[in-house]
Amino acid sequence: MKKCLIFLFVFIWFAGPLQATHQRAGEISFKYISGLTYEITIVTYSYAPSPADRFELEINWGDNTSTTLQRTNGPIGPQGHIGDIVGPDIKKNLYVGIHTFTGAATYKITLEDPNRNYGIVNIPNSVEVPLFIETELIINPFIGPNSSPQLLLPPIDLGCVNQPFLHNPGAFDPDGDSLSFRLTTCRGAGGDYIPGFQLPNQVGTNIGSSFNMNPLTGEILWANPKMQGEYNIAFLIEEWRNGLKIGYITRDMQITIVSCDNTAPVLAPINDTCVEAGDTIQFRVSATDADNNYIKLTAAGAPFEIANPAEFISPADSIGHNSGIFRWETVCSHVRKNPYQVYFRATDNDLPVNLFDLKSMNIKVVGPAPKNLVALPLGNTIQLKWNKNRCSNISGYKIYRRNGYYGYVAGYCETGVPSYTGYQLTATLNTTDTIYTDSELSRGIDYCYMVVATYPDGAESYASNEACAQLKKDVPVITNVSIQKTGITDGRVYLVWSKPTEIDTLQAPGPYKYLIYRSDDLGGLAFNLIDSLMLLNDTIYIDEPLNTQDHGLSYRVELYNDTPGLRFLIGPSQKASSVYITFTPGDKKIKININTVVPWTNEQFVIFRKNEITQLFDSIGISTVPNFTDLNLINGKSYCYQVKSIGTYGTAGITDPLINYSQESCSTPVDNEAPCAPVLDVQADCDSFKNILSWINTDPDCSIDIVKYLVYYRPPQAENLVLLDSTQALTYSHSDLITIAGCYSVVAIDSVGNRSAMSDTVCIDSDVCGKYRLPNIFTPNGDERNDFFVPFPYTSVEKIDLQIVNRWGNVVFTTQDPAIKWNGEIQGSGQEVSDGVYYYICDVYELTLNGIVKRTLRGSVTIIR
Repeated sequence: MKKCLIFLFVFIWFAGPLQATHQRAGEISFKYISGLTYEITIVTYSYAPSPADRFELEINWGDNTSTTLQRTNGPIGPQGHIGDIVGPDIKKNLYVGIHTFTGAATYKITLEDPNRNYGIVNIPNSVEVPLFIETELIINPFIGPNSSPQLLLPPIDLGCVNQPFLHNPGAFDPDGDSLSFRLTTCRGAGGDYIPGFQLPNQVGTNIGSSFNMNPLTGEILWANPKMQGEYNIAFLIEEWRNGLKIGYITRDMQITIVSCDNTAPVLAPINDTCVEAGDTIQFRVSATDADNNYIKLTAAGAPFEIANPAEFISPADSIGHNSGIFRWETVCSHVRKNPYQVYFRATDNDLPVNLFDLKSMNIKVVGPAPKNLVALPLGNTIQLKWNKNRCSNISGYKIYRRNGYYGYVAGYCETGVPSYTGYQLTATLNTTDTIYTDSELSRGIDYCYMVVATYPDGAESYASNEACAQLKKDVPVITNVSIQKTGITDGRVYLVWSKPTEIDTLQAPGPYKYLIYRSDDLGGLAFNLIDSLMLLNDTIYIDEPLNTQDHGLSYRVELYNDTPGLRFLIGPSQKASSVYITFTPGDKKIKININTVVPWTNEQFVIFRKNEITQLFDSIGISTVPNFTDLNLINGKSYCYQVKSIGTYGTAGITDPLINYSQESCSTPVDNEAPCAPVLDVQADCDSFKNILSWINTDPDCSIDIVKYLVYYRPPQAENLVLLDSTQALTYSHSDLITIAGCYSVVAIDSVGNRSAMSDTVCIDSDVCGKYRLPNIFTPNGDERNDFFVPFPYTSVEKIDLQIVNRWGNVVFTTQDPAIKWNGEIQGSGQEVSDGVYYYICDVYELTLNGIVKRTLRGSVTIIR
């Protein structure tokens, strides 16, 4: 719910010359027709008595063509429609035209019309400034058809001195696109920003108040207007679709601030809400007035502008209090990703100013959830079925899956399947099918599903019920692949599986046989038969001797029906690997990488490190992700580790938790990590003609063993940084320069020679010390004070070409020396020039980052002895 206090437009024309001026406000909107054809509407508000009434306006389409559009609203006069009078001295004008563009492109549709009305406070000489408005239309086949936002509330508004002023354009996008709002500068002749334009809070006694626009709702707040008058502002309403800007319209509007002592009515709070498509939303809206004035209630917004519209039923004006009923029978076509905004307004009847309170609210229409989802195991798959959605305008379904039941209950207005549930998107159906088969599943896992209906604009319905199922347990389910002994030739693996309990004994009467396969890797890329067991209850196997040190191991167990004359494979288990650890050594640390490929979910890993005193493995930490970093170690010292994984299938009838151990393995930390790049700052010392570099290390862990820093320098116009010097300090002074201009970078070196990345290159230009300047007077009288014509302190000047002449144009002095040191004599003669004014032209060749740049000085210097 958003609230603002604004005023029903009452229009006052401040006394001024009745010139041919009239435009107060305007905007251009467009509506998609078909193909490349659009209907464009210009709306303007003008000063009704002006003789400059416009029966037609010329619109520029942005494709190097223009059209003259006739006014289409109001009674018909001798020259055509005359517009609608909507307030004292205010006329509303509509101009409508159809245009077919030449192809996909971006078009700037514009209108320029002289002139604005007289006396706009924040537009200098507004009587001479045209109204210029612009709309951007982007035709792009990848975006699809688009109509611009429609602005339901007028661009003329009234406020009171010393009372908050708010305005909302009431933007409604017929395509359901997202809208954003931002202030811009009013534009005039040729589309240029108006020179001297200021926001209303930046002029006169208004200075100090705030003037802001909410980028999400479009609400404008002028906190405390102080000065009566008419003000114009402009703002952009930008359209966004799937994160891409697809156009905008500009509103140029007028605000009139007057003196008044009335108090506006107050609407009761109204909260944002959601409604499921097909349901009816109904609520009461009420308002009171402290002055006991009559109150009129009205409503506007998107729900009133579409098919199957909402209705607002309000009784006639009532004294001091009024209430009305908002009612909307929603249908499936109302479902969309973005909410609908509704505005309620309570207006009093006090004179001369009618004040009103305005509240806005959002109503989101959500699609119904898919109903009666069920999950049925079928062989090696699970089949999902649900009822056909009662909304025929859906675009498809999203299927979500997780291991184990969650118990999700949707929060208020919570659509789709939120990520916090652990459900992951597993399939997207672009049809209205209501059957889906999920494959590549593992036995022993309870798979749970939810389904969401989707809509063409990306909206998602409420989620379905959760439905869970697991494959029939008619094959072995591996539960343990644990390393019992680490060795190259004498290693041992503890292999366990859960026996099948749902064998179809009619088809497979037994006896049964297990075949055990092993692959010397984690991925199970090359399985070989290693043994077999004859009893169904025999589910433990010790695999030895073998290499458990150098690589991981994977296993698969197959179940055969071994009836004489009827031997066949009933089915294999899922493959499962041992836990195999590898290492990434670093500076005083070792990262343990935990590698395993299993059909169950490993929820925790316990990390053990060998105690060098007891020679036992002590627990040093627990991780929920397959890696762990052991810190604060000694470089060059060997550390040995083992990891215990704790997992689960998340289903009854199978051992829980599943405990498996990795091999024992060792690693040594080593300082192979470079320090962090320093953060560099460069300041010019103009008085001493040097640059002072300073830097910091933002991460203390990165600077523990830094022993020195390398300073790099790039002079003007050079291509590469070159090594300048090294230092152990955090500062460096670069002196003996020919120019302040230059670029610098710093590299940190640690105790074993690791180099950091270069810091950001920081450049400084010669103008930081000011430009080369000359004085306008000197006194060559021999008192050793100001006896020479010399420049102000300068840096970075290669040379000058200076010529000084007298009033008759005769040259009295020239030099290329930037120091000049003219003593007031005619050059080469020893003769003093007369007191007076002398003129110079001086080409200054300055050493900048862009090389030597010539700048010309022209001026005069006065000699006084």
